[in-house]
Amino acid sequence: MEKLEILEGRKKQVFEKNKETETFDIKCETTSLSGSVSQRACVFCGSRVVLYPVADALHVVHGPIGCAAYTWDIRGAVSSGPELHRLSFSTDLKEMDVIYGGEKKLYKSLLELIDQYEPKAAFIYSTCIIGLIGDDIDAVCKKVSEEKGIPVLPVHSEGFKGTKKDGYKAACDALMKIVGTGSTEGIGKYSINILGEFNLAGEAWIIKDYYEQMGIEVVSTMTGDGRVDDIRRSHGASLNIVQCSGSMVRLAKTMEEKYGIPYLRVSYFGIEDMSKALYDVASHFSDNPEILQAAKKVVSREVGELYPQLLEFRKALDGKKAAIYVGGAFKAFSLIKALDSLGMDVVLAGSQTGNKDDYEGLKGMCDEGTIIVDDSNPVELSKFILEKEVDLLIGGVKERPIAYKLGVSFCDHNHERKIPLAGFIGMYNFAKEVYESVMSPVWQFAPRKGGLS
Repeated sequence: MEKLEILEGRKKQVFEKNKETETFDIKCETTSLSGSVSQRACVFCGSRVVLYPVADALHVVHGPIGCAAYTWDIRGAVSSGPELHRLSFSTDLKEMDVIYGGEKKLYKSLLELIDQYEPKAAFIYSTCIIGLIGDDIDAVCKKVSEEKGIPVLPVHSEGFKGTKKDGYKAACDALMKIVGTGSTEGIGKYSINILGEFNLAGEAWIIKDYYEQMGIEVVSTMTGDGRVDDIRRSHGASLNIVQCSGSMVRLAKTMEEKYGIPYLRVSYFGIEDMSKALYDVASHFSDNPEILQAAKKVVSREVGELYPQLLEFRKALDGKKAAIYVGGAFKAFSLIKALDSLGMDVVLAGSQTGNKDDYEGLKGMCDEGTIIVDDSNPVELSKFILEKEVDLLIGGVKERPIAYKLGVSFCDHNHERKIPLAGFIGMYNFAKEVYESVMSPVWQFAPRKGGLS
């Protein structure tokens, strides 16, 4: 096998769990090492991941046209109504705009777009070039908002300022400018907001249905199938439920400080975590025992239908090895539990944006010999896949070619997917996809490669 090495500057971001290792001090939450070809995305990417599913808002990229290619039109967030979020608008800055400034172009673009599409709000995304030339987008947004009577919100997402996590912060700050600006009339006591759920392949609809069967009112979803008016009145909810903790804990904490709304961190992936997400909400509203009884009824029905099907998949998958490399570490927790229910062993677990607490949690969940890695790159992932004789890699669009080139099965768990993986039905879809990929006869024609050459 061709020898693949870890860069010297990356060695503190890789940890192998074993009995001899007493201390766990993985390096994380740092900028990517130059030359490592990290899979991590930029600030601009993070902000649009969070905000773009707001379906009745205008999304305008202030910068060169190339940045506007990153759009939710090629991703899996769907809407039950407006489709404005699927259109990608850009001020298309040219050389002369960079020299003389792009504020006038942004102003004229916003007037034209707002008149034509009549959005409920507009999000304006700063790109790297805006950070360099110093356009005052706050002033432009304020002027247009006063003239058109809708929120026009600057998103300070200059890509070079940090990582994808900094983009999450910029998005949360933009959302907070409209949270609390709407009427809370009619919102009941047993009400929640769902944060960090982006309605990939309709997953938000599945989750909302579970809660509504329990007698829980969902005031807003931030931001999957989101609506500006719902976000404006979201401060009237009694509880915030945070699904993607990396992207939305900041918003939940800010709403708790400003409006006194508590929050719970949950996951909607896998039998165990999906059930817990329903029970945790029921426990919060403990003064109404009917909610807990309804939750038990939902879980009993869904698990009763799902479990026998999972046992069939487990017969074939028992003992197979899996590697996980995802954006947020909290997602990896649920994946480990889900794979365990299928009898599979996780030998590699990593993320792009995990913190020390996340990795400490992963260490506690993983077996001896498991590799835990932060902000990995294709060479490292290839090295561990080959060394650990992995049967399945779970990741996103950037990891797919790595798996296929090495002759390893792959499961897409990123925003590009078109099949729901959340909820109880999502667990069935996941198990089916894992089974069909791992057990496919195609792998006999794609023997394991010894490297990336």
